[in-house]
Amino acid sequence: MAQFGMQPNIILLKDGTDASQGRPQIVSNINACTAVVDIVKTTLGPRGMDKLLIDASGDALITNDGATVMQRLNICHPAAKILADIAKSQDMEVGDGTTSVVVLCGELLREAKTFLEQGVVAQTIIRGFRKANDLAQKKLTDVAVDLKSKSPEEKTTMLRRCAETTLNSKLVADYKEFFSDIVVRAIGILGEDLDYSGIGIKKIVGGSVTDSFLIDGVGFKKCFSYAGFEQQPKSFENPKILLLHLELELRSEKDNAEIRISDPSQFQSIVDAEWQLIYEKLDAIAASGANVVLSKLAIGDLATQYFADRGIFCAGRVEAGDMERTRRATGAAVQTTVTTSDADALTNALGTCGRFEEKQIGAERWNLFLHCKETRSATLLIRGGAAQFVDEAERSVHDAFMIVKNATKNTSIVGGGGAIEMQLSRFLREYSRTIEGKQQIVIEAFSRALEVIPRTLVQNSGGDATDVLNDLRKLHNECQKPADRWMGVDCVANSTADTMEKFIWEPSSVKRNALNAATEACCLILSIDETIRNPQSEKPPEKGKGKGGKGFSNQMAGMARGGKGKGFRQLRNTLG
Repeated sequence: MAQFGMQPNIILLKDGTDASQGRPQIVSNINACTAVVDIVKTTLGPRGMDKLLIDASGDALITNDGATVMQRLNICHPAAKILADIAKSQDMEVGDGTTSVVVLCGELLREAKTFLEQGVVAQTIIRGFRKANDLAQKKLTDVAVDLKSKSPEEKTTMLRRCAETTLNSKLVADYKEFFSDIVVRAIGILGEDLDYSGIGIKKIVGGSVTDSFLIDGVGFKKCFSYAGFEQQPKSFENPKILLLHLELELRSEKDNAEIRISDPSQFQSIVDAEWQLIYEKLDAIAASGANVVLSKLAIGDLATQYFADRGIFCAGRVEAGDMERTRRATGAAVQTTVTTSDADALTNALGTCGRFEEKQIGAERWNLFLHCKETRSATLLIRGGAAQFVDEAERSVHDAFMIVKNATKNTSIVGGGGAIEMQLSRFLREYSRTIEGKQQIVIEAFSRALEVIPRTLVQNSGGDATDVLNDLRKLHNECQKPADRWMGVDCVANSTADTMEKFIWEPSSVKRNALNAATEACCLILSIDETIRNPQSEKPPEKGKGKGGKGFSNQMAGMARGGKGKGFRQLRNTLG
């Protein structure tokens, strides 16, 4: 019996459970996050380095895209996984700034670690960081340049500059003017809804990068085809296009099919009925006047030869994405049934385009639907000498597409190259001097953390970060002329430059989303003061199984013991 005044030991968790809590746990989470940040930090900027990632199967991936690197790292630390999540959200929301958001969050955590080691409560740091983020968001809105009142030509130029800024740090930076023009034209094709699913990116290994081209319509690789396909025509002017979600093929009977007949001649009538059904469908399609027939399902050898005899092109097993883009571009309606009794409906469902052709591109044949009158779809065919280069070009162009799409919706822009970060840093530093208490030093730490973007840009470019940052602080603090607030890092000359004059522009939505995501992720990590890991915890029983998911094993064990176990009684009761 415990003595009077002494508390007995209370065991709440199972043996083997690891529970870490308090300030050391927060510092441990921060250390794990900063280790991840150091991996991707060197990829930031136009002079950033690439990462060579090799998976379990030995496939190599070369990229400097922050979201791709974070995804392929397969981070196992629960707190560090949050950085991968914010990189993914940044990529999905705005398309660019995936490395910046991770680097900024890591620097905020480094600043917070100093305060924690000095005894500052985590909630005080969280309040200060959120207040600083709110102030930075308001300042960002005030200083952003809105191009809404500009002419269409000026807006087009702005979109190209934004795309070029994004491509500056990519593998295709030497071809940024070429791809920026393609990206802006493709976004313009989509119309006002800006549905990105209307853009298809296809990769073709071989040729030069400048052999890449944009189709104001749809293009996809030649589908699987049967005998008779080569006899079909391969080009049409103003074709009538029919889209189907229908199988045009004689289907084999199931293995357990059973047909009972009293006369062998009756079997022939069954076979004839099958042929009659498919011929009715083919006759209805031919009567509709269609020149090109596409189907998501298979088009068999009988239908292929039937269409070839009548001068009709067909393709079966078309991918769902390609079919949807064809529907958007040609105005055709996808049909799930075809009958001769409803010929008018089938004719009204036809679409059209200016020209259809099957063309040899590289080592493959491609079906191209060009000059579509109802074009709300575009296809970019990317060429390149190596598969890794083409894959990275696709990721780069995807980021440019997302940036131009966001800049089209939100026409406000800011200077890149760390210019807006230095401007926000100066503003927060001056604001912190007007308040008292612990919040003053926390907001000042937030302003210091913003300088990590220009500092990393200089370091990755091989310049002297101390000299360049001192020059930037002086220019932004004095701000003798309006252009000084857009002074940022010139990664080519390793010096300062007017980013607006150099056309280093970024949509303000990219910076706004990065600030919000980095701040919220930092505050989330700082709010975790305990981690409980129990490797011996049992999984909940699965549906249809016994306790602990081992019901079937227990039943088999009971049967093995001669039917005397509990498992056998359960199985016997189940079977009745």
